[in-house]
Amino acid sequence: MNLTADFFTLFQLAPRFRLDLAELEARYLALQGEAHPDRFARADERAQRFSIQIAARINEGRQILKVPLTRAKYLLHLAGHDLEAERNVCMEPEFLAAQMEWREALEAARSGGDRQALERLGQRLKLELQGRYQTLGALLDDRRDLLSAAGCIRQLMFLEKLRSDIDDALALLEDECQGTEDTPNGLSSA
Repeated sequence: MNLTADFFTLFQLAPRFRLDLAELEARYLALQGEAHPDRFARADERAQRFSIQIAARINEGRQILKVPLTRAKYLLHLAGHDLEAERNVCMEPEFLAAQMEWREALEAARSGGDRQALERLGQRLKLELQGRYQTLGALLDDRRDLLSAAGCIRQLMFLEKLRSDIDDALALLEDECQGTEDTPNGLSSA
């Protein structure tokens, strides 16, 4: 195994956005079986150190390749295309308007403690993300349009942050509900 190989080469997968995640997991388990530090417990120090390094590289590769957004960013990196996420913040006016609507809906549901509204928002966002990831797959795998793919990735970064914020709001509501269920009549014992 080569520590400097890209993750697709390491896992013997074609460098594509559309991956068979079951195949990725099977290759991960096989590689971990070969490189696990326990297999090198009686080896010399150099071999032990190498097994630790390669096991860490295998874990890192799995983490990057299994998540669609990080996999897409990695493909751009391999192609030598800079995502320019920090410098290129220009977005289409329609996308920005949609972002404002999503954020306003999130804030209204969060401040109102409306779990159902948060769940509906999360479902709408899930469908939006599915469509955008399909588009991204076509841009990367079929058209090899890295410039458009980079723009799509930047938009997906906003949408994934929104998904995280919705999940956080739902978790907070769940925690608040748990706290009121722990005391009689939902009243604090203080």
